[in-house]
Amino acid sequence: MTKEEIENLTKYLRHKFGNMGLEVRVRPKKTDSAEVYLGEEFIGVMYLDEDEGERSFNFQMAILDIDLDEVSE
Repeated sequence: MTKEEIENLTKYLRHKFGNMGLEVRVRPKKTDSAEVYLGEEFIGVMYLDEDEGERSFNFQMAILDIDLDEVSE
């Protein structure tokens, strides 16, 4: 992923979710993915997918069952 793509993904996520705390950051030693943070909390990975010259991005976020317990209280 290029620096420009990472900046654009950060802007897109902030706009889409209405949260300025979202940030896409470079992953050390990886060029096909980046880390997504909400403030200082790691929340997922953004993967680059290239197919026949088309580029798309896939966001993967794992939600632990213990995290669900925090919301239901």
